[in-house]
Amino acid sequence: MTKRTICFVAGLVMAWPLFAQAQYGTFTKEQRILFTRQNPYPRFEDGRPRVPDEILERMKQVTIEEAWEVLRSHRYNSQFEGGWLNLHPDRVLVGRAVTASFMPLRPDVDEVTRELGRNDNQIGPQNSWVIDTLVENDVIVVDLFGKIEQGTFAGDNLATSIYAKSKTGMVVDGAVRDIDGIMEIPGFNGFVRGLDPSGIAGVTLMGINIPIRIGKVTVKPGDVVLGRREGVIFIPPHLAQEVVERSENTRLRDEFGHQRLREGIYTPGQIDVRWTPEIQADFEQWKKEREKK
Repeated sequence: MTKRTICFVAGLVMAWPLFAQAQYGTFTKEQRILFTRQNPYPRFEDGRPRVPDEILERMKQVTIEEAWEVLRSHRYNSQFEGGWLNLHPDRVLVGRAVTASFMPLRPDVDEVTRELGRNDNQIGPQNSWVIDTLVENDVIVVDLFGKIEQGTFAGDNLATSIYAKSKTGMVVDGAVRDIDGIMEIPGFNGFVRGLDPSGIAGVTLMGINIPIRIGKVTVKPGDVVLGRREGVIFIPPHLAQEVVERSENTRLRDEFGHQRLREGIYTPGQIDVRWTPEIQADFEQWKKEREKK
């Protein structure tokens, strides 16, 4: 079993006959592909969707509202989660989700987790196992069930490792510690529920790169994470391109509208409502001329 397939989704194999050949309690590459079967992009070795870097770069200009409207139009109604402590509100967080699930420690379950970790040559505490899997443009997304005291997924050392590997940051439904050191990491950002001086304790890792719950959102491995001032929205890979294209078109329309208002060609009442066919035609012509330049 590889580092990316350490997971223990209780009852999953029993629930679906399709998984009858899988080892009990594990999430295989085939299952990961099945749960993300609408993904149109290449995949990592473990089956996690790999949204192209070019899409991720364009996603940095997308607003939460623009992404939200696209997702709602496809009946993805619960993909946004607010109520975070945003460590750097001036920074945008974008990347591919690497998910991790923790649960309150139960000795017999934790014993199995540790045994499987030893078999996989894992070193260090269980939160570091997740960090070891990161590559550039990943965003670690951790379900720590809102735990604050002893729910500190990372301090400044682990946060430094997260940034060194991913060049992004983290979303933790839990806490962090050593905040002064974390705040000094250039380019890093984090969305967390709170701060606490304690170390992480009383929890057991239950899965890496499995579907998890963050607040009211179901997050799957490979989802595009977009974090801005308002909070975090999780975008399914098959909708990522539509999100960036709709956003880019909105920005073009805004640029056109502002220009025409400055020129006095249209009034605010004409621009700030559904455009007439004449204004739409003017926009299409303006766009063609802009592309030529």
